[in-house]
Amino acid sequence: MELELFDHTDNQVSTAQQTMVSELLQFAAQKLSLSENTEMSVTFVNNPEIKEMNAKYRGVDRATDVLSFAEEETGEESPIVMDPELAAEIPVNLGDLFISIDKVAEQAKFLGHSVDRELGFLAVHGFLHLNGYDHEQAEDEAKMFSLQREILDDYGLTR
Repeated sequence: MELELFDHTDNQVSTAQQTMVSELLQFAAQKLSLSENTEMSVTFVNNPEIKEMNAKYRGVDRATDVLSFAEEETGEESPIVMDPELAAEIPVNLGDLFISIDKVAEQAKFLGHSVDRELGFLAVHGFLHLNGYDHEQAEDEAKMFSLQREILDDYGLTR
């Protein structure tokens, strides 16, 4: 999977943390058997930026921990008809994640686990949303949270 990372936090996210997020999301992509030509981005932001985005796109005027913006909706047919071999070469863009580093620190402290665990949790949580998982219904929540826990535990980011 091609993954682009952007840091809007004036270097509050260490190189080690960026590497961890990248490796974790690659690991999660393998767990979901995503094709190699899948792509997405992760942008690390602070509370003011994510608060502005949350207000603009969700109508909620407060900072949040992670926002997921899916690029391609699943189940919809493409209006372009092309050769299957050519179509297989076109990257699948999952979308974009925005993670508030301020919320990562706040929630890690509140929950009593490491900043890296919280950062990884939010990255995987958003990643699963980009892949069509949701937690609106109890059954969907159980499925998503179980997979989320499995990915984090198997990667080694346990609580």
